[in-house]
Amino acid sequence: MSQGKPVPIQSLAELNELFKSTTYVAIDFYADWCGPCKAIAPPLERLAEKHSLPGLFAVAKVNVDHARDVARHYNISAMPTFLFFKEGRQVGVHGSPYIQGANLPALEAAVEKLGKLAAQKQMQAASL
Repeated sequence: MSQGKPVPIQSLAELNELFKSTTYVAIDFYADWCGPCKAIAPPLERLAEKHSLPGLFAVAKVNVDHARDVARHYNISAMPTFLFFKEGRQVGVHGSPYIQGANLPALEAAVEKLGKLAAQKQMQAASL
């Protein structure tokens, strides 16, 4: 995983590998033809650059037309949809199990929260 860049996911196997190696994961389910997906991509990239920490927090991107098994597994029916995970288990952030649509304030709040949790975990590990 390259730090700061969203991780492209092509299959459930790739996603499971990311879950094994990374504590917190935010996933963007998108489609190339989706206008709101294109609009939110640059801000999401900036959030990934700011908050990604190797082994602790990653932003992943799943193209629903190319990784249909992943989209089907999570019952994705609208794009963009954002899901959040801790240790491979889906978690809610700020009381919501997911974000649907290009809701930048909600996405920023969720990614920043996970990024802060990852940074705290990094600091705790460094102080041991």
